[in-house]
Formats: sequence, structure tokens, C-alpha cells
Amino acid sequence: MKDKVNQMFKDKLFLVMLVLGLLTIVAAAGIITVQRGKAGETNPYLEMPQPELIAQETTPDSMQIAGASDAVKETKEETKGAETKGQEKTAVAENRNQGNDLAAEVGAGNSAAEALVLDFTDTSRMSWPVRGNVLLDYSMDQTIYFPTLDQYKCNPGIVIQSDVSTPVEAPANARVLEVGSNEEIGSYVVLDLGNEYTATCGQLKEVTAVQGEYLHKGQILGYVSEPTKYYSVEGVNVYFELDHQGKTIDPLDHME
Repeated sequence: MKDKVNQMFKDKLFLVMLVLGLLTIVAAAGIITVQRGKAGETNPYLEMPQPELIAQETTPDSMQIAGASDAVKETKEETKGAETKGQEKTAVAENRNQGNDLAAEVGAGNSAAEALVLDFTDTSRMSWPVRGNVLLDYSMDQTIYFPTLDQYKCNPGIVIQSDVSTPVEAPANARVLEVGSNEEIGSYVVLDLGNEYTATCGQLKEVTAVQGEYLHKGQILGYVSEPTKYYSVEGVNVYFELDHQGKTIDPLDHME
């Protein structure tokens, strides 16, 4: 009986060892299969495009685009510069034309624009601004009668009879000091004759003289207008006044 028990125990031990051996073999075979399976797998990252290849392909296109942009920019800048220069030349030409037109309108030609030597003296003689009878004489020592005003008063100049639209001439070489207008003598021109002598011509219209310009003796500075209300009875005339050092003197003493 004892032998039978020992024999059964040995048989069971043998079976256990056999089963463990089989399990060990199966486990080993499974590990080998898994490792082989892993060794046969393909790495997916190896198929992806390399960043270096992408950079090499895109770099030439980027350079070409940048070059084209620079070329377009330079062309635009050159075109803009050419247009600007053309506009500047056009503006200069227009300014010159406007200046010439203005000079032509006011009668400021080459002779009028040049600086003249003004040397009027006590012995100098003037031409008449217009030819006509003297309606009212110069009188500062005593009063004379003014028909329009119907009163006696002093007269610092002379009143010369004329006709409407008659040209009024510069009595001597002169520079235009002032162009203005007032109620008594209407539009007028003040001329610098030199050596502190000045002459004033009033009762004008369509004045062509321009302040600051030089006029030759006999050059037209305006035209005779209708008389102001201060000289309506006397009729159409030119008012002419001569001053020296700020004091009026008789223009007839210097007339030719």
C-alpha cells in the first residue's frame, strides 16, 4: 500500500513537471514570436518627408518672389521719381509763364523792370502827364475858388483838363511808391523821382503801374477816369501834385 502511494505521488509529480515544462516551452515560443513580429514591423516615421528636403524645395521659390518684389518696388520708385521730376518741371514752366503774363498785363517789360538812376533836382524838368488846360492852379499861400465845392481853399496841386480814357504818362523816370484810391482824387499813383521828390497823379482808372516797378519818362501808368464828386463841375481832369522833402511845391515850376 505504501508503495502504491509513493508510485502515485511520483506519477503526479511527473505530470506536474511535464505540465510546467510544456508551459515553459509555450511561453518561450510566444516570446520568440512576439519579438519576430516586432522585428518585422515597418517604422512609419521613416516614410515622412525630411524637413531638409522641404526647405530645399521651398527656398528657391521664396527667393524668386522676394527678387520680383524688389524689382517691382524699384520700378515703381523710378516711375514715381520720373513723374515727380516731370511735375516739378511743369510747375516751374507754369510759374514762368504766369510771371510773363503778369508782366505783360501790367506793362512791366524789360525797360520797366530794370533799376533806373533817379536823380531829379531843382533844375530838372518834367513832361506833362496829360496835355490840357490848367483848371485849378497850385496855391498854398492863398485860397482859390473850387466850383464844385463852391468854396475857397488852398490847392496843393494842379488840376489839368483832359478827356476820359486819355493815357496818363510818367512825367519823369520814376519808381512806383504807391498805388491807391481815395474819395477826393479817386485812383492815384505816387512816384519816387529821386532826391526826395515825389509826384502824385490822381483821377485815374485802369492803372497799369505796379508798386515797386521802375517807369521810364513817358511810360503809361493809367488812363483818365470820370471825375469824382469833388470835381464834377470842373469836369474830366487829372490831379497832379509835386512834393519835395514832404512839402508840396508848384509843379508848373518844373514843367517843360
